[in-house]
Amino acid sequence: MSTKPILGYWNQRGLGHPIRFLLTYLGVDFTDKRYSRGADGKGSEWFQGDKNKLGLDFPNLPYYIDGDVKISQSLTILRYIAAKYSLDGASIVEKNRIILLEQQVVDLMTGFYQLALRPNYDDLSYDFLEILETVQLKQLVAFLGDRPWTAGAHISYVDFWLYEYLVKIRAFAPEVWRKFPTLEAFVKRIEELPKIKEFIAKEGPLIFSGPKYAWNGKY
Repeated sequence: MSTKPILGYWNQRGLGHPIRFLLTYLGVDFTDKRYSRGADGKGSEWFQGDKNKLGLDFPNLPYYIDGDVKISQSLTILRYIAAKYSLDGASIVEKNRIILLEQQVVDLMTGFYQLALRPNYDDLSYDFLEILETVQLKQLVAFLGDRPWTAGAHISYVDFWLYEYLVKIRAFAPEVWRKFPTLEAFVKRIEELPKIKEFIAKEGPLIFSGPKYAWNGKY
């Protein structure tokens, strides 16, 4: 039986890609288990298959199995991996910055997903885009300052969490995005990391979200 860690998630970016990026950056040899939603879109491979057979306390996607450790919830997984490999901050100041941005990105993603779910998202996007440009992205730029990474000099798990949010926003609102070269530079720093660059080239474009979203994209 394989002793490699297993990451299980849908065959999409979503909440799985930040974890894939983190594991790839760390050079962890893991099984990237991707579930198909099937021709009917019901995801029976997961729901009628593995969901209640893996010993997870709260069966859900993504999940991560590492020996006796069996966990779900994307941020729990990211934090576990980061703690195991010391990528969760080198000081209390760094740890606080990491946790703060982690939660800020949760709020930002939630707001974006609420819009993307709506069939008339295009009609509702004016207010969203205004706040995105005048408040949210400006706050991220100010928070990063001249630091290469969220915590400062040291990369951490939350940089991959932030990255995934930013590439969604770039795809959804390119005209707004072009006004924030600092954030584009951050995205490029992630993508130029050697192992990440290799992963992206091998992976190719992948959809952001599942079929219930009215807006979706691929990157």
